[in-house]
Amino acid sequence: MKNIVVLVSGGGTNLQALIDAQNSGIIRNGKITCVIASKPGVYALERAKNHNIKTRVLARKDYADVASYSKAMADAILEENTDLVVYAGFMTILDEQVVNAMPNKMMNVHPALIPSFCGKGYYGLKVHEEALKKGVKVTGATVHFVTEVCDGGPIILQKAVEVMDNDTPETLQRRVMEQAEWKILPQAVALFCDDKLEVRDSRVYIKE
Repeated sequence: MKNIVVLVSGGGTNLQALIDAQNSGIIRNGKITCVIASKPGVYALERAKNHNIKTRVLARKDYADVASYSKAMADAILEENTDLVVYAGFMTILDEQVVNAMPNKMMNVHPALIPSFCGKGYYGLKVHEEALKKGVKVTGATVHFVTEVCDGGPIILQKAVEVMDNDTPETLQRRVMEQAEWKILPQAVALFCDDKLEVRDSRVYIKE
């Protein structure tokens, strides 16, 4: 049984999708053992507590710079005997100290089809605003391993979502979450916990 630590910064809808997948048996060989928030008082912490999951707050504002915060986060992750780290709406930048501590053992869900609309500055509603500005007909979500390059790690799963003519950034964000993020993030976690993911030459292969 693999220990999963989930990093959060907000409401925790992706965390809820993971909790639901764990409870329904989609994630069979892993268990969320700790949720770490980058600020106090976020609703994701309540979601964790409602399911008797340990919580920790590592507030970004308590640290002088990215390096000291990243060191504290890497230490916290290792203290939890973590097998997999999942970014679930985690909005704080970490440096290579964390990646080096958990190579190919950290994953993130991004609300676009990487390499479109990704990288520094592309987060939250901004991603969907840009997609609508470009007039794309299809967008979606990507789950990828985390590396020191923002949104640049090996892609695990992707799912496409149709863009409607009358979409706003808010309606598109909601549809991408419901149709893509909440489905492929639990799937990717389950595959990892089942030892079915292999990274070769920056590509992810799913074993049968």
